[in-house]
Order: sequence, then structure tokens, then C-alpha cells
Amino acid sequence: MMVNIEFFTGILFPPLLEGLIMTLQLVFWSIPIGLLVGIILAIGKVYGNVFVSLFSKIYIIFFRGTPLLIQLFILYYGFPSIGIYLSPFVASVIGFVLCSSAYHAEYIRGAIQSVKSGQILAAQALGMSKMSAILNIVLPQALRRSIPGCSNEIIYLIKYSSLAFMVTCIELTGAGKIVASRYFTYTEVFLVIGAVYLMIVSIATKGLGLLEAKLAFPGSGVRK
Repeated sequence: MMVNIEFFTGILFPPLLEGLIMTLQLVFWSIPIGLLVGIILAIGKVYGNVFVSLFSKIYIIFFRGTPLLIQLFILYYGFPSIGIYLSPFVASVIGFVLCSSAYHAEYIRGAIQSVKSGQILAAQALGMSKMSAILNIVLPQALRRSIPGCSNEIIYLIKYSSLAFMVTCIELTGAGKIVASRYFTYTEVFLVIGAVYLMIVSIATKGLGLLEAKLAFPGSGVRK
């Protein structure tokens, strides 16, 4: 098939635009919720009682140790067998949150443990509760230190959002796959899709780099 400019403007770009909007919606919901759950898991693993810490450990091991695609299949195709029906979008967001939060938790857990424990003791000596000291003294420092690791996970999430197509959520890759299958233009279509992902990731990388530089500790070597 001879591909011309009309193919790109009239046939390819409209569905890709719809798919791009869906991809951005997936990322918009998955990133902040995944980060929030990761923070809770990290605090629970480090400071929780034996049951909370154990739960956090098992959660992290499971969702880091099993493929994201399998998790999506269980949510979308497996849950109906027990009476739970999720839309493709909801199943995708839940899957991305569960997976990304496990990775965020480990980055943040490491950052929390890098903060000297004496700061909590000093805060308690001044009358603060342990939880208040964790939330107001330890966590802000830990989040700043975990930005590089969490930034990598955010970049990964943008790219593996393409797996949502496997549970019939028509995002950017899925929209392109449909067009490519219909017109047998796989090379052209996926080159365009790859370029779009590259643009999104480049913008996200630049923004996260600016955030890291803005919040870097003095003397950390991060350029502002």
C-alpha cells in the first residue's frame, strides 16, 4: 500500500489523538495514586507493627515479582469469575497503581532509612509524637532523596501504559495497532507511535529533572 500525507492526516492521526488522550488519562490517575500508595507502604514497612510491616513486605514482593501483564489479566479477565467486573480503564489504572506503588515503596523506603533516626528522637524530646515526626521531619527529606528513583518509575509507567491495550483499553498503542492491522502499515504507524512516546517521555524527563534540581539538597551535586 502506498502511504501518503492523506493517510497520516485523515486516517492515522484522528484515532492516535484519541488514543493519546486515553494514555494521558491513564498516566494522570496512575502516577499520583501509585506514589501515594507507595509512601504508605514504605512508612508501613519501616515503622509499622509486625503485621503492617509484613503486609507491606508481601505486597511489595508480589507486585514487583509478577509481570504487570499477568496482574492486568487477573483484574480484567479473572475477577469476573468472582463477581467483580471492572471496565478496561479502571482495571488498567488499578493494575498500574498496584505495580508502580510497589516500586515507589522501595525507593522511598531506602530514602527513609537514609535519614538519621536520631531526628525522630530529637523531635519526640521536643514533644512531637512519633507519627508527627515521621510525617513532618523524616518523610519530606525522604521524598526529596527518592526523586531520582521515583522519576524512573514514572517514566516506566508512561511506557508500560501501552499494556492497557491487552485488556481492551484503546490507548495510543492500541489505536495505532487497529489502524496498522486494517491498512497493513505497521512500520509507518509504529514509527509515529514511537515518536509520540519519545516526545512524552522527553517532556516528563525534563520536568522531573527540573523538580529534582529544585528540591535537591545543597551540596548534593545536582545542577539547578
